[in-house]
Amino acid sequence: MRILETLRQNGHEAFFVGGCVRDLLLGRKPKDWDIATDALPDRIESLFPKTIAIGKAFGIIAVVPAEGAPVEVATYRADSPYADGRHPGAIAFTNAREDALRRDFTVNALFLDPATGEIRDFVHGRADLDAHLIRAIGDPSVRFAEDHLRMLRAIRFASTLGFAIEPATFSAIQTLAPQIHRISAERIRDELFRLLTESPHAGEALQLLRDSGLLKEVLPEIDAMAGVEQPPEFHPEGDVFTHTRLMLDAMPPHPSLRLALSVLLHDVGKPPTAQFATMPDGTQRWRFECHASVGADMARAILERLRSPNALIDDVCAIIAGHMRLAEAPKMRESKLRRLLGAPTFDDELELHRLDCLSSHSILDVYDFLKAEKSKFAAEPVLPPPLVTGRDLIALGHKPGPHFSKILQDAYDRQLEGQTDKAALLAILPAAKT
Repeated sequence: MRILETLRQNGHEAFFVGGCVRDLLLGRKPKDWDIATDALPDRIESLFPKTIAIGKAFGIIAVVPAEGAPVEVATYRADSPYADGRHPGAIAFTNAREDALRRDFTVNALFLDPATGEIRDFVHGRADLDAHLIRAIGDPSVRFAEDHLRMLRAIRFASTLGFAIEPATFSAIQTLAPQIHRISAERIRDELFRLLTESPHAGEALQLLRDSGLLKEVLPEIDAMAGVEQPPEFHPEGDVFTHTRLMLDAMPPHPSLRLALSVLLHDVGKPPTAQFATMPDGTQRWRFECHASVGADMARAILERLRSPNALIDDVCAIIAGHMRLAEAPKMRESKLRRLLGAPTFDDELELHRLDCLSSHSILDVYDFLKAEKSKFAAEPVLPPPLVTGRDLIALGHKPGPHFSKILQDAYDRQLEGQTDKAALLAILPAAKT
């Protein structure tokens, strides 16, 4: 408000614009604030003590307040034709109406005067907001040709807001979907990740992505899951895509990105491993041998293609590779079970298992068992520090080498299974070779 008032007190128009106005009118808390003004970039810089020229060539200056995050202040502009599917060839500074007409969707082109509450609406965005519609401004084919990422943004806005996409706008996305490949992997990744973690029904968002034709362009491995049958006795809900969609819809609000990606990709290995096999009792059904390990390798390739952080990739792939092991938890040795419970990814592994069960056979026996086991360690670490270390082995005359890790693991397994007397553990270690 201080930034906006400073502009106005110095003789300029200034309004809140874009997503913050949309969210305020929907009763949602805006994530950030954007201001549009007739002040030119040099003028904006002169009015505020601290600014960042984040996009001065396009009329965008970030004003840094004494407290809080920077606020983008953009000069009204009109854009010339886009040559690369992302940037306009040139811009011209103009008025509020022309600035509204160059924006992406009608619900994102509203201007708000916070002093009076007046809404300046040049594109009938208020009507689309009331109708819960995402509609491209003007010719949707032109809007999407200007910036191909707008196609993914339309899906995200519709999914996160619970809106429908206006038919002509959706038809243009279906026609132009292959053009999304002109957009960088990083920008596609950011939209997909927000879609998965911000949509109240991420499964419906995935279906909309598929209906639009964008899924087979950006995640063909997920699109391939549609129509892949599963044994009805284990998966009465249907094919692999339907199962994944139901799991995404069942996620808790605002899931971690690690969980959302694990849900999306946990069965990505099923299409290439699907076999209609004869079982030992002579019956035939679909089987997916090694789909967890195959899926982990595929997930790594997908996430690397999207330029995802290495730590995130490693965690998601570990969850996917091990997601079938949780079914064996009640039969595990104490040491193996505690290693499972103490894994840094365990909470998301357990939630993935819960969603997996609820979206198929609905049997939660293993989930309940693991919850109970984890609760036993509320007052102590699941994985305590090892009593026996490499220094102990050296003191006993062992020379460092490959055998160290096996001896230490055996000693730690015994510790996890209740042997907490260090002297007793040392006494049963194999003797050092002379």
